Amino acid sequence: MIMTEFQQRRAAFFSKMQNNSLAIFPAGQEQIRSKDTEYPFRQNSDFYYLTGFNEQDAYLLIINKSGEQQSILFNRKKDKNAEIWHGLRTGQDAAVSKLGFDSAYDVLEFEEQLPGLIAELPVLYYPVFNAPELERSLSSVINLMRADRSKGQVAPAQFIDSLPIVHEMRLIKSESEIELMSDAAEISAAGHIRAMQLCHSGMWEYQLEAEIRYEFAQQGAPNVAYNSIVAGGQNACILHYTDNNRQLRDGDLVLIDAGAEYKGYAGDITRTFPINGVFSEHQAKLYQLVLDIQVSAINQINPGVALADINKNVVKKLVDGLLELGILEGDSEQLIKDQAYKAFYMHGIGHYLGLDVHDVGLYGTAENPRLLEAGMVITIEPGLYISEDADVDDVWKGIGIRIEDDVLVTQSGAEVLSADVPKSINEIEALMANVSVYG
Repeated sequence: MIMTEFQQRRAAFFSKMQNNSLAIFPAGQEQIRSKDTEYPFRQNSDFYYLTGFNEQDAYLLIINKSGEQQSILFNRKKDKNAEIWHGLRTGQDAAVSKLGFDSAYDVLEFEEQLPGLIAELPVLYYPVFNAPELERSLSSVINLMRADRSKGQVAPAQFIDSLPIVHEMRLIKSESEIELMSDAAEISAAGHIRAMQLCHSGMWEYQLEAEIRYEFAQQGAPNVAYNSIVAGGQNACILHYTDNNRQLRDGDLVLIDAGAEYKGYAGDITRTFPINGVFSEHQAKLYQLVLDIQVSAINQINPGVALADINKNVVKKLVDGLLELGILEGDSEQLIKDQAYKAFYMHGIGHYLGLDVHDVGLYGTAENPRLLEAGMVITIEPGLYISEDADVDDVWKGIGIRIEDDVLVTQSGAEVLSADVPKSINEIEALMANVSVYG
């Protein structure tokens, strides 16, 4: 039998388990929005990575018993009445025949069956401090087993956090994941292009956001990867601005940080452009500085390079640029040492991207930063934020700029997955001058 990619991932996790051990992974749970309404369900990323199963209230068990692998799913049983009200369920038979689990049981039997499954397996893997409901079940079951040894059941005595193992697996993307992330980036790009073409003064930020989400849905991605930022003028200096409730003004820039979620994978693109379609002289100077820095950072990407080192080069270029424009004064090296740039650039150069927009994986330490590897997907997103109360000439105040792309680390460098969105001044202005609606 040819294993699916999800089965291969379970087998890969199994290969990292100690002999005679069991791992438990919980699915996501329904979250109440208010009273009897719920937020749209979104599966737990680790659970989805190992199962491809997109229903709530489930558990995956991977068992290593004397070197033999077994994968068990506990999920909701078929229920005609419940399915009339809330939608179809996979049930147990299809979980085995279609999803490749060795066996499947009703999730309501989970605590009842757990003692028999973990007995005589001294090691238990689970997401420590990350799954409260599961931890309550484990605490109840294991303490009962410890208290009643007359049944001959010995509870696990060693507990290992499963998250570092799964997160290392998720960090390097497979070929199929890269294809999905390319699709997510292309759909995200289409949304940004639509926003550029439809933007005009007098629009409300939420109206522009609606155009982006419309394009995502039209392209096959009904969900966003995170709450979109549509920030006109001074709002762009608020890094995680999501109110999106102000009117766009002629002469201001608008910063849009938005990404589609496609089949579980996140796009994450930021573009900044003039609401009226034309950069002013001072906007263009700041924008070109950020763009030059971003392009330079992407060109530095290679296996064996640390993001932290790229960020150091970004800071040097930013400080030199701000000195040239007269926004900073003094000695470049001393300004960097004093972190004077943090008044205008407060975040890092990028982050991992995958099933989560800020995807999992270790970055290392300041003394020993992690090096990039082929198959990682990262963002490169330098920014420059000059608030209204900054101690600078008035011509620079209230301008926030960020340019962000999704980048695959390859064996020989980098591939920009989100390259469809224009980002040079000439390209943006030309696109915005075209009055035709993006189709």
